[in-house]
Amino acid sequence: MSIAFAEPDWQRIRDTYTAWWNGTLGRPLINVAVGGYPRERPEPKLARARRTAFYGDGVSAEAIVDRVDWDLAGNRYPGDSFPSWFVDFGPGVGALFLGARAETDENTVWFHPGEERELAATNLHFSPDHPWFRRIADLYRAGIARWQGAVQMGMTDLGGGLDLVSTFRPGEQLLLDLYDCPEEVKRVTWQVHEAWFEMFAAFNRILQPVNPGHTCWTPIFSAEPYYMLQCDFCYMIGPEMFREFVRPELAASCRRLVNPFYHLDGPGQLPHLDYLLEIPELKGVQWVPGAGAPPITEWPEVYRRIRAAGKRVQIFLEASTGLRTLDILVDQLGSAEGIVLIGGVGRDREDELHELIARYA
Repeated sequence: MSIAFAEPDWQRIRDTYTAWWNGTLGRPLINVAVGGYPRERPEPKLARARRTAFYGDGVSAEAIVDRVDWDLAGNRYPGDSFPSWFVDFGPGVGALFLGARAETDENTVWFHPGEERELAATNLHFSPDHPWFRRIADLYRAGIARWQGAVQMGMTDLGGGLDLVSTFRPGEQLLLDLYDCPEEVKRVTWQVHEAWFEMFAAFNRILQPVNPGHTCWTPIFSAEPYYMLQCDFCYMIGPEMFREFVRPELAASCRRLVNPFYHLDGPGQLPHLDYLLEIPELKGVQWVPGAGAPPITEWPEVYRRIRAAGKRVQIFLEASTGLRTLDILVDQLGSAEGIVLIGGVGRDREDELHELIARYA
């Protein structure tokens, strides 16, 4: 059986998510797919890779898309879920298109400066000539040809502005630059800002308008440009430096995206939350406590601050609480307005999922 999703389903998704973004839906989004259904064709010989980047150059884009197609055909998409594919070449792959080099191992991808140079001698501009840019573009084209808009393909993880700068000033160098040459940091940050949107536009020229809408590594559907912005580097700086070096570029990105979200990663970013929430164009926050921290259901004060600022909240299914995750958060906040739950379950939890969907419908 092919992927169980048709154009009327996509129109429902467009209408539902647009109402959620506009604040008129009146309920949370429950984007939880059900896996484990049989397919009507044999499994492809090509094995599933942990990241898209791990497929060798000898594997065609069409073969990778065929593998993804088989995987998606084993899912059903109740509620607000939909078939999507995130083309994963590692967090911050945009650094390659600025001149960095990649190092891979069996788990992830690391990015390093192509050459070491002082910040004053650093100029970062987008180049579409890198082989991985062409590879991602080929995968998008293959997906468009195969699915003709039946699958939402997500923007690859380009990385955050200052995170990309830190690729070229690794270790403690960028931290020292904040003190030693702050104006140079700002100059290069704004170069990266412009380059980022050139990358974003270049990929969207391939994806749109056949792609149903916009997603990224977090599949919140948006009919208009959306991205999960981030700055992992700010874990190492204080709020005043965040306000000076990070917030201006983030705010500018929010103004250029119709539906921007922010990936708040770990307790070390919480000191910046108030400055972040002051960005009027920011639509929502994804809070990820991180390894070793209490789970997302044990941070009600964080969600209350986000909600009080008029922002939306995105959560993942929590392993310890499963499909009760949404109920717990709603009890803490007093309402389900502006929440989107994302995850997946097996067929053994399907009845429970439908009960959750019906409860909030």
